Amino acid sequence: MEPMTAPIRVTVWNENFHETSERDREAMAERYPDGIHGAIAGGLQAQLGDQVVTRTATLDQPEHGLTEEVLENTDVLTWWAHIRHDVVDDAIVQRVHERVLGGMGLLVLHSGHFSKIFKRLMGTSCALAWRSKDDAELVWTVAPGHPIAEGVPHPIRIPQQEMYGEQFDIPQPDELVFVSGFTGGEVFRSGCTFRRGRGRVFYFSPGDQDFPVYHHPDVQRVLANGVRWAAPEQRSGRQAPGLVNMKVPDFVGAQLNEEVGR
Repeated sequence: MEPMTAPIRVTVWNENFHETSERDREAMAERYPDGIHGAIAGGLQAQLGDQVVTRTATLDQPEHGLTEEVLENTDVLTWWAHIRHDVVDDAIVQRVHERVLGGMGLLVLHSGHFSKIFKRLMGTSCALAWRSKDDAELVWTVAPGHPIAEGVPHPIRIPQQEMYGEQFDIPQPDELVFVSGFTGGEVFRSGCTFRRGRGRVFYFSPGDQDFPVYHHPDVQRVLANGVRWAAPEQRSGRQAPGLVNMKVPDFVGAQLNEEVGR
């Protein structure tokens, strides 16, 4: 078993649609010149320095950039997607799902709540209320002792952001770290953690293609903290829990069975 002492290996995944579509390309080049994936990866590097090594992957790459080799060398995967959830190959979703159950961390961001992988891990529709009308958002910390909240101001003030509101159809989170309020009075569970198998999952809603939220230093701090929290404790030997056939009992009567382990 190899303990996690080396830098955390993060793969930043983005569907990369808005960056390349004719309708959005020009505005995205101004807002996110390196793409949303580039902004997230750059923020992690700025916040964590040599504690992290990042790579990016996008939907249009072979196997969506998430080959077995890439995932084998990924400790934490971040997932941003918006309107191309349906074209993500089910075989890749299965591959990521198995890796999460085996211990790989996963950060699901903003509209990634409707991704195949998040809905599969949650087992619900993951539906919510929304409005894209240039709202302001306040992100309140409700678990100040949680590692993801370390060094995060209370509240985070985001001057421009899409509104997400309740009811958010997810299971009860293991931990609720952040709750957001919006200009229209709506509230939203914006920072939630879950454990699935041996893996840790963090959902964080702030971040949108229409607003430069991923350049916000406080949002970058949350994502950096999320990566550190979600990183597995061991690098080697990560495997999803499986069915074990205990053919030989440990005890025979009141005595240890000498056949065990042979």
